[in-house]
Amino acid sequence: MNIRRIAPSSPSRGISRVMATPLRGKRILVVDDERAIADSLAFMLSHEGYEVKPAYSGSEAVEIAKQFKPELLITDVVMPGVSGTDAAISISKSLPECKSLLFSGHVKGRELAESARSQGLNFELIEKPLHPRELLQRIRLSFQ
Repeated sequence: MNIRRIAPSSPSRGISRVMATPLRGKRILVVDDERAIADSLAFMLSHEGYEVKPAYSGSEAVEIAKQFKPELLITDVVMPGVSGTDAAISISKSLPECKSLLFSGHVKGRELAESARSQGLNFELIEKPLHPRELLQRIRLSFQ
């Protein structure tokens, strides 16, 4: 019987192996109303050594952030109810040291992001789709 391992037991190869060690244990909150995306990102980042919590809505993210106190928020912008930008604004008020990476594949996402900028939120907007290596690089840069 052949057994195939689908989950890496150590950080992925390449640039992340070299740079992940100093960032191990950094807390990241990942938010997307598409559970598969939030869970996949959380899984990937946990295997890179980060402490990660997923959330599936903007309002859930705000609640989780109160206890988890993330150092980085990665959120989809366009979500029903509380948008990712509204969640990021709310979280940044209670946790000003928390950095934000917003991602969106919609034109509406750019509009919401600009609205957040006008309200004083400093963040980076990433357009979907994004290769995992590029996301990991952007995360590392966020912690510098």
